[in-house]
Amino acid sequence: MFYYLDGTVALIELGLAVIDCGGVGFSCSTTTYTLASLKTGARARLYTYCNIREDAFDIFGFSTKDERDCFTKLIAVSGVGPKAALAILSVLSPDQFRLAVLTQDDKTLTMAQGVGKKMAQRILLELKEKLGAAELPDTASGAGGVTLAHGSAVAEATAALVSLGYSQAEIGAALKTVEGAETLTAEQLVRQALRAMVTK
Repeated sequence: MFYYLDGTVALIELGLAVIDCGGVGFSCSTTTYTLASLKTGARARLYTYCNIREDAFDIFGFSTKDERDCFTKLIAVSGVGPKAALAILSVLSPDQFRLAVLTQDDKTLTMAQGVGKKMAQRILLELKEKLGAAELPDTASGAGGVTLAHGSAVAEATAALVSLGYSQAEIGAALKTVEGAETLTAEQLVRQALRAMVTK
Protein backbone atom coordinates (compact mmCIF):
# COMPACT_ATOMS: atom_id res chain seq x y z
CA MET A 1 0.00 0.00 0.00
CA PHE A 2 2.49 2.65 1.19
CA TYR A 3 6.23 2.14 0.57
CA TYR A 4 7.15 4.91 2.99
CA LEU A 5 5.73 7.97 4.74
CA ASP A 6 7.73 11.20 4.54
CA GLY A 7 6.63 14.07 6.72
CA THR A 8 6.86 15.78 10.09
CA VAL A 9 6.89 13.84 13.36
CA ALA A 10 3.74 15.10 15.08
CA LEU A 11 3.66 12.77 18.08
CA ILE A 12 5.84 10.16 19.76
CA GLU A 13 4.43 7.70 22.29
CA LEU A 14 5.46 4.28 23.56
CA GLY A 15 5.55 2.04 20.50
CA LEU A 16 3.89 4.69 18.33
CA ALA A 17 4.86 7.56 16.04
CA VAL A 18 2.47 9.87 14.18
CA ILE A 19 3.81 11.28 10.90
CA ASP A 20 2.07 14.36 9.49
CA CYS A 21 2.05 14.15 5.68
CA GLY A 22 0.36 17.16 4.11
CA GLY A 23 -1.95 17.70 7.07
CA VAL A 24 -2.88 14.04 7.50
CA GLY A 25 -1.49 12.29 10.57
CA PHE A 26 -0.55 8.65 9.97
CA SER A 27 -0.28 6.51 13.11
CA CYS A 28 2.60 4.04 12.85
CA SER A 29 3.34 1.28 15.31
CA THR A 30 7.10 0.92 15.58
CA THR A 31 10.15 -0.20 17.58
CA THR A 32 12.21 1.51 20.25
CA TYR A 33 15.11 1.70 17.77
CA THR A 34 13.03 3.71 15.31
CA LEU A 35 11.53 5.89 18.06
CA ALA A 36 15.03 6.74 19.28
CA SER A 37 15.86 8.15 15.83
CA LEU A 38 12.82 10.45 15.74
CA LYS A 39 12.26 13.92 17.16
CA THR A 40 8.93 15.71 17.50
CA GLY A 41 8.68 18.52 14.97
CA ALA A 42 11.49 17.14 12.81
CA ARG A 43 11.12 15.65 9.35
CA ALA A 44 11.34 11.88 9.06
CA ARG A 45 10.83 9.05 6.59
CA LEU A 46 9.43 5.74 7.80
CA TYR A 47 9.41 2.65 5.59
CA THR A 48 6.05 1.03 6.07
CA TYR A 49 4.22 -2.27 6.18
CA CYS A 50 0.42 -2.14 6.04
CA ASN A 51 -1.76 -4.79 7.63
CA ILE A 52 -5.28 -4.50 6.23
CA ARG A 53 -8.15 -6.44 7.79
CA GLU A 54 -11.92 -6.16 7.70
CA ASP A 55 -12.00 -4.22 10.96
CA ALA A 56 -8.62 -2.46 10.92
CA PHE A 57 -5.94 -0.76 8.84
CA ASP A 58 -2.68 -0.95 10.77
CA ILE A 59 0.51 0.79 9.63
CA PHE A 60 3.94 -0.25 10.89
CA GLY A 61 6.80 2.15 10.26
CA PHE A 62 10.58 1.73 10.45
CA SER A 63 13.50 4.11 10.10
CA THR A 64 15.35 1.73 7.75
CA LYS A 65 14.35 -0.69 5.02
CA ASP A 66 16.54 -3.29 6.75
CA GLU A 67 14.43 -3.14 9.91
CA ARG A 68 11.21 -3.33 7.90
CA ASP A 69 12.50 -6.36 5.99
CA CYS A 70 13.32 -8.15 9.25
CA PHE A 71 9.81 -7.34 10.48
CA THR A 72 8.17 -8.83 7.38
CA LYS A 73 10.27 -11.98 7.69
CA LEU A 74 9.29 -12.35 11.34
CA ILE A 75 5.54 -12.02 10.80
CA ALA A 76 5.78 -14.61 8.01
CA VAL A 77 6.74 -17.18 10.67
CA SER A 78 3.74 -19.21 11.81
CA GLY A 79 2.42 -17.99 15.15
CA VAL A 80 4.42 -14.75 15.17
CA GLY A 81 2.28 -11.63 15.04
CA PRO A 82 3.20 -7.95 14.64
CA LYS A 83 3.35 -7.41 18.41
CA ALA A 84 5.98 -10.13 18.90
CA ALA A 85 7.93 -8.98 15.84
CA LEU A 86 8.06 -5.40 17.16
CA ALA A 87 9.11 -6.67 20.59
CA ILE A 88 12.04 -8.59 19.08
CA LEU A 89 13.17 -5.66 16.94
CA SER A 90 12.89 -3.37 19.96
CA VAL A 91 15.62 -5.29 21.80
CA LEU A 92 17.71 -6.38 18.79
CA SER A 93 19.01 -4.40 15.84
CA PRO A 94 18.64 -6.05 12.41
CA ASP A 95 22.29 -7.20 12.54
CA GLN A 96 21.88 -8.59 16.06
CA PHE A 97 18.70 -10.37 14.98
CA ARG A 98 20.42 -11.95 11.98
CA LEU A 99 23.33 -13.04 14.15
CA ALA A 100 20.92 -14.68 16.62
CA VAL A 101 19.30 -16.60 13.75
CA LEU A 102 22.60 -17.58 12.14
CA THR A 103 23.96 -18.89 15.45
CA GLN A 104 20.59 -20.39 16.49
CA ASP A 105 20.61 -18.36 19.72
CA ASP A 106 17.10 -18.76 21.16
CA LYS A 107 18.08 -17.16 24.49
CA THR A 108 18.71 -13.83 22.80
CA LEU A 109 15.29 -13.87 21.14
CA THR A 110 13.54 -14.63 24.45
CA MET A 111 14.83 -11.30 25.79
CA ALA A 112 11.91 -9.76 23.90
CA GLN A 113 8.70 -9.31 25.87
CA GLY A 114 6.15 -12.03 25.15
CA VAL A 115 8.58 -14.26 23.24
CA GLY A 116 8.95 -17.67 24.86
CA LYS A 117 11.37 -20.48 24.12
CA LYS A 118 8.98 -22.33 21.78
CA MET A 119 8.30 -19.22 19.68
CA ALA A 120 12.02 -18.40 19.59
CA GLN A 121 12.90 -21.90 18.39
CA ARG A 122 10.18 -21.76 15.72
CA ILE A 123 11.59 -18.46 14.46
CA LEU A 124 15.10 -19.91 14.32
CA LEU A 125 13.89 -23.02 12.51
CA GLU A 126 11.84 -21.20 9.87
CA LEU A 127 14.28 -18.35 9.23
CA LYS A 128 17.62 -20.18 9.36
CA GLU A 129 17.66 -20.82 5.62
CA LYS A 130 16.20 -17.41 4.71
CA LEU A 131 18.66 -15.46 6.82
CA GLY A 132 21.49 -17.98 6.59
CA ALA A 133 22.15 -19.60 3.25
CA ALA A 134 19.99 -17.14 1.32
CA GLU A 135 21.82 -14.09 2.70
CA LEU A 136 25.39 -15.37 2.68
CA PRO A 137 27.65 -12.86 0.94
CA ASP A 138 28.94 -13.99 -2.44
CA THR A 139 32.49 -13.43 -1.22
CA ALA A 140 32.08 -16.08 1.48
CA SER A 141 33.46 -18.80 -0.74
CA GLY A 142 36.60 -19.20 1.26
CA ALA A 143 38.19 -17.83 4.43
CA GLY A 144 41.80 -18.26 5.37
CA GLY A 145 42.20 -21.49 3.45
CA VAL A 146 39.09 -23.08 5.01
CA THR A 147 36.82 -24.68 2.42
CA LEU A 148 33.24 -23.49 2.89
CA ALA A 149 30.23 -25.61 2.01
CA HIS A 150 27.21 -23.45 1.20
CA GLY A 151 25.17 -23.15 4.40
CA SER A 152 27.87 -24.82 6.51
CA ALA A 153 28.71 -23.66 10.03
CA VAL A 154 31.85 -21.91 8.75
CA ALA A 155 29.87 -20.13 6.04
CA GLU A 156 27.20 -19.07 8.53
CA ALA A 157 29.84 -17.82 10.96
CA THR A 158 31.51 -15.88 8.15
CA ALA A 159 28.21 -14.27 7.18
CA ALA A 160 27.52 -13.36 10.81
CA LEU A 161 30.94 -11.74 11.19
CA VAL A 162 30.52 -9.84 7.91
CA SER A 163 27.21 -8.46 9.22
CA LEU A 164 29.11 -7.18 12.28
CA GLY A 165 31.41 -5.17 10.04
CA TYR A 166 34.51 -7.36 9.80
CA SER A 167 36.28 -7.74 6.46
CA GLN A 168 36.84 -11.05 4.69
CA ALA A 169 40.59 -10.69 5.33
CA GLU A 170 40.06 -10.23 9.09
CA ILE A 171 37.61 -13.13 9.26
CA GLY A 172 39.86 -15.40 7.23
CA ALA A 173 42.86 -14.67 9.44
CA ALA A 174 40.81 -15.25 12.61
CA LEU A 175 39.25 -18.51 11.40
CA LYS A 176 42.68 -19.77 10.36
CA THR A 177 43.69 -19.71 14.04
CA VAL A 178 40.68 -21.79 15.14
CA GLU A 179 41.60 -25.43 15.56
CA GLY A 180 39.15 -27.96 14.14
CA ALA A 181 36.98 -25.25 12.60
CA GLU A 182 35.04 -27.76 10.49
CA THR A 183 33.83 -29.60 13.58
CA LEU A 184 32.51 -26.54 15.46
CA THR A 185 29.06 -24.96 15.36
CA ALA A 186 28.53 -21.51 13.84
CA GLU A 187 28.07 -20.00 17.30
CA GLN A 188 31.33 -21.52 18.56
CA LEU A 189 33.17 -20.30 15.46
CA VAL A 190 31.84 -16.76 15.89
CA ARG A 191 32.89 -16.65 19.53
CA GLN A 192 36.39 -17.99 18.87
CA ALA A 193 36.90 -15.76 15.83
CA LEU A 194 35.81 -12.69 17.82
CA ARG A 195 38.14 -13.70 20.64
CA ALA A 196 41.02 -14.03 18.18
CA MET A 197 40.32 -10.61 16.63
CA VAL A 198 39.98 -8.87 20.01
CA THR A 199 43.18 -10.34 21.43
CA LYS A 200 45.17 -9.77 18.25
